[in-house]
Amino acid sequence: MAEHHFHLKAHWPGLRNDVGKIEADHLVTKISIPKEMNGPGIGTNPDEMLLGAAATCYIITLAAMMERSQIEKDGLTMESEAIVDVTDGIFTYKKIIHRPEIVLKQYASDRDKKVAQKIAEKAEKSCMISRAIQGNVDIQLEVTIKTA
Repeated sequence: MAEHHFHLKAHWPGLRNDVGKIEADHLVTKISIPKEMNGPGIGTNPDEMLLGAAATCYIITLAAMMERSQIEKDGLTMESEAIVDVTDGIFTYKKIIHRPEIVLKQYASDRDKKVAQKIAEKAEKSCMISRAIQGNVDIQLEVTIKTA
C-alpha cells in the first residue's frame, strides 16, 4: 500500500472577518469568508475550495478513464456549482452539480457516445474526493456529449 502525504500551512491573523493565507506546494492564496456569508470576500474560501477539489478530481478522473477506454475527444470542459443551505444560522454544504461537456471527434460513433456517457457517470463514483464526501454532499451530473 502506498500513502501520499499532502501538506498545507494556514495563517489567520485576526478575528472572523480578517483575511488569512494558505500555502501548499503549488497553491498560495489569501482566504476569507465570502461576501455571501457577510465576510470580506478576499481570496478564496472553504466553499470554493471544496468545489474546486471535487471538480478537479472529477475532470481528471474522467479524462484518465476516457484515455484508458480509448475514447478520443476534441475537448473536455466543465462548469460546477455548489449549493450551501443556511437554515437557522447553520451552514450546510448540500449539493455539487458537475456539468461536463465532452466533445468527441467528428467520426465518433453512437457506441462511442454511449461509452462516454457511462464513463462520465463512473468517473464521479471513482473520484477520490467524491468518495470522501459521499453521504454528506449530494453530487449530481448534467453531462453533455457532442461531436466536433
